Amino acid sequence: MSDLQRDVRSIPAAFDVVTDPWQPHRLATVNDSDVKVVRLLGEFVWHAHPDTDELFLVRLGTVVIQLRDGDVTLGPGDLYVIPAGVEHCPLAREEVEAVLIERVGTVNTGDAGGDRTFEAREL
Repeated sequence: MSDLQRDVRSIPAAFDVVTDPWQPHRLATVNDSDVKVVRLLGEFVWHAHPDTDELFLVRLGTVVIQLRDGDVTLGPGDLYVIPAGVEHCPLAREEVEAVLIERVGTVNTGDAGGDRTFEAREL
């Protein structure tokens, strides 16, 4: 395998490693943003990321991004950007595989903290 080929990342293979919900894992870093993979199941916590946007791209399943002024439903292949500072709460009634893009160092629970806070692990 060439050195360049080692830099190729497989999203399906990443989800073989990521088994627990709400625990994002860093797949790659692009400029000042992390590309993370995460499984979602159940309702998360209401939170905001005051200084950064957050992109959700659904690979499998359906997730509802609850917002204070209405809900956004995403299915496979759908992408939505939550603007910085907007309070939101993801809800997945069945397991979802999603790719997130957010600024390096962004904590999954944003300004809420709590027992669901998880530092992104490297894959």
